[in-house]
Amino acid sequence: MLKRTLFFGNPYHISTENIQLKITDKSTGEIKTVPIEDIGFIVFEHPHITFTQSVMQHLAANNTAVVFCDEKYHPSSMLLHLDTNHVQTERFKAQIATSEPLKKQLWQQTIKAKITNQAFVLQKTNKEGVEALQYLSRQVLSGDSTNQEAQAARRYWSKLFGSDFTRERYGKEPNPALNYGYAILRAAVARDIAGSGLLATLGIHHRNKYNSFCLADDIMEPYRPFVDLLVVAMQEKGMDCINLGTQEKAELLSILTIDIFINNNKSPLMVGLSQTTASLSRCFEGKAKKIIYPNFHDCQ
Repeated sequence: MLKRTLFFGNPYHISTENIQLKITDKSTGEIKTVPIEDIGFIVFEHPHITFTQSVMQHLAANNTAVVFCDEKYHPSSMLLHLDTNHVQTERFKAQIATSEPLKKQLWQQTIKAKITNQAFVLQKTNKEGVEALQYLSRQVLSGDSTNQEAQAARRYWSKLFGSDFTRERYGKEPNPALNYGYAILRAAVARDIAGSGLLATLGIHHRNKYNSFCLADDIMEPYRPFVDLLVVAMQEKGMDCINLGTQEKAELLSILTIDIFINNNKSPLMVGLSQTTASLSRCFEGKAKKIIYPNFHDCQ
């Protein structure tokens, strides 16, 4: 079942009643309810939102990804359930015991999928450089030892947003929109990693002692181009990709429900993420050799 995404940009008080969220608008007193089992993702943006402890208990039990925003209204932290899979201990052991050669093979697959999807973005937006990226995707070695990812990125960003564009955290338009979209995507990936019984901290490539979501940063790489394409569409609509308003944030949150093509089937991105993380778990356990990643083939 496709889970719902909820965004709270105004002051509400949230409690639970009969396994449903009871949402009370603090300004009008209006009350709405939403079944907790239907919720996959929540963003709390307004600083005056309050909730009872039972809200977090029920959301955690449902494996709902809960994202909190900072004073600048940017996603800054997330809440994830620590016990989401009945064979979690065995999967932790398999993940920790994964050999370096396997990690390098999985990273090779990840970067090939990322660059391939970047090439599709250029193709879909009628930009130059498609053939160059397709070539680079075929040159990715085990562990991406020749760093084709970086070479592809230099070509990709200059073609997609212009030669003067630099992809950076605090850069010019459309960096703010990209950052917001990636933050939402990262939280969704982390949710499904937990749901598959894996440790989000232990990556296959990213290794930063200050990063609690190294594996999420690994697995989200081939999904980033879907955010990029969404941001291009926002620019074409004349939306503000610097000072993100409610409309822009709602558009970026829709990334979770867009159609992707994965494992020879079309499905919402949120559903595809579950297939990706489940396939990664099988790789760690020695039951498979390939991560199932999405592409743009046949997607509208």
